Amino acid sequence: MAASLREIEQRHRSNLEAFVLRARRVEEHSLAADWKGLVALGAGSMKVTVIGEQAVLRQELPSEELVESATARVRPLLLEEDPCAYLKALAAVGYFCRDLPRETSEVKAKRAEWRARTKPAPDSGYTVMVGNTTTGQTASLTDHDLAWAWIYGDVVHHDPDKRRAADPFGLAERFRAAVPLITWAMVAAIELLNHIRALQHDGILDLSPDVLDQEVVLRSTTWEHTGQAHTAPPGTPAPEHALSPFPRGWTSVQEAKPTRSSSSTASVPK
Repeated sequence: MAASLREIEQRHRSNLEAFVLRARRVEEHSLAADWKGLVALGAGSMKVTVIGEQAVLRQELPSEELVESATARVRPLLLEEDPCAYLKALAAVGYFCRDLPRETSEVKAKRAEWRARTKPAPDSGYTVMVGNTTTGQTASLTDHDLAWAWIYGDVVHHDPDKRRAADPFGLAERFRAAVPLITWAMVAAIELLNHIRALQHDGILDLSPDVLDQEVVLRSTTWEHTGQAHTAPPGTPAPEHALSPFPRGWTSVQEAKPTRSSSSTASVPK
C-alpha cells in the first residue's frame, strides 16, 4: 500500500528533526570552534617545502583523541540507514522545497558533493604505495580506503579485514587520510544545519521548536540534585511511579539523620 501524503511528510520531518539534533551536537564539538581551521582540515591542506632535490610535505593535524570524538558525533550522518543521515536530511529539504527551483538545484549539488567525498570515484583523491625492498612485497590503497580503515578498524569498530588491508601503511597514514573526511563532513553538516535554520525561520519548514533549542551537549559534568532521599532494605518494593508515595519500609534520610544533640557509640571487635 502506497504511503499517504501525510505519512511521507511525517517521515521527512522526523528525519530532518533527527538530523538537526545530531548536527547541533557536531556543531558543538571543539573542532568546530575554529571554523577556518576546520575548513582547512577538510580540504586536506599541506605545506610543501622544496630543499634541493627533495620535497618535505607537512600537515598539522589535531590530536587523534580529538578527531576520534568528532568521528563518534559524525558517524551517524554517514550511515544512510540512520534516521539522521545527511542524505535523508537533504531528501527532506528537497521534498519540502520541491516548488522552489533554487532550493532544488542546491539540494542536487549538495547531494553530488556529499557522494563524491564519502563514496569517491576510484581515480579521485590520492593513492599511497609502499614497498619492502627486502621482501619485494608491495601494497597500495586509496586515501578513502585508508580513512575508513581508521574509522572502522581503529576507532568505532575493530574490522579485521579493513585492518589487515591497511596495516602495511601504519596508523599515522590511516589517521592522516581520515582527518579530511571527518572534518569535511562536519563542515557539510553544519552548513546544512544553518540552512535548515533559515528555512525554518522563513516558515518553509515546520519543525518542532524543541529540536532547535533543546540540550544536545553537557555544559557541566558535575552532577548535583536537591530533593528528598529515602532508603530501604534490599527487596523492599519501589514506588509505583515518580509521583506515588513511598511504600511501607522506606525511611527518609533526613528523618534517620542524628540531630546535633544526639550521640552514638560503636564498638569494634578486637
